Amino acid sequence: MIRTRITGTGSAHPEKVLTNFDLEKMVDTSDEWITTRTGIKERRIAVEGEYTSTFATRAAERALAMAGVTAEELDLIIVGTVSPDFPFPSTACLVQSNIKAVNAAAFDVSAACSGFIYGLSIADRFIRTGTAKKALVIGAEVLSRIVDWTDRNTCLLFGDGAGAAIVEAREGENGILSTHIRSDGSYWELLYQPGCGSRNPATQKTLDDKLMFLRMHGNEVFKLAVRAMEDVARQALAANALNTEDIDLFIPHQANRRIIDAIGKRLGVPEEKVFINLERYGNTSAASIPIALDEANRAGRIKEGDVVLFDAFGGGLTWGSALLRW
Repeated sequence: MIRTRITGTGSAHPEKVLTNFDLEKMVDTSDEWITTRTGIKERRIAVEGEYTSTFATRAAERALAMAGVTAEELDLIIVGTVSPDFPFPSTACLVQSNIKAVNAAAFDVSAACSGFIYGLSIADRFIRTGTAKKALVIGAEVLSRIVDWTDRNTCLLFGDGAGAAIVEAREGENGILSTHIRSDGSYWELLYQPGCGSRNPATQKTLDDKLMFLRMHGNEVFKLAVRAMEDVARQALAANALNTEDIDLFIPHQANRRIIDAIGKRLGVPEEKVFINLERYGNTSAASIPIALDEANRAGRIKEGDVVLFDAFGGGLTWGSALLRW
């Protein structure tokens, strides 16, 4: 049996750290308020000269090095992002140029916080059908450029960075067991960026109205996220005749500590099996799962044969899960 196996991981983030105490000087908030409601203590913020492709490229290079794969061997590059360098060309094409992956097809996926799982699902299908043998899947964001830093409801949540995975066709039982992606566009107004598209192009009025910044209805998103992430996680387990007791490591999207805790309790996954780095990075959208995966991998938290579950939810609305045997 040919399966899609992750053979290398990498991550990258800005050096600049923005703490909750820094935010106290910018908006009406406090470290205690942010920590209690989100679990976030600090986040990484890109500086001038750093872009989404900057971190995507660095993460890609580290993943390639771990996998022992050259860029020329790649058949496919997929970048999940909602904060690309440009509307076009894709950030994936910029990464392709940077790493000189001359034989790869490259494109972006816009699925917000579910972007990495969507990209992984696409790469898995390319590999299972024999269309590709080696692919690079990246989640990368510089959300600090589309956040209104005067809006305390959103600015304290988000951070910048990227994570990457090399996936290859391998024989055997280990690898991606299944992926499950879902969406419901009827809820699009709960989390979106109103400006800079064809509906509200860049004009003086859209700039004055701050339409270039993301908008979010947090309470509604919270309720839908917990239910959807639980459901799609259970779908992955059921599809592979596994139970929550079989999970060795659960890597959820790092959006909010309350969401992570609620999903873990609903699924019955013990705290020691849930990987959390939210307190150091905030919500990095599509980058959060691959950054967490790379940290867990390099820290020795994942052993060969372990069952690993990814679970995400984001704007669209989109959500998805992926179940792997490492």
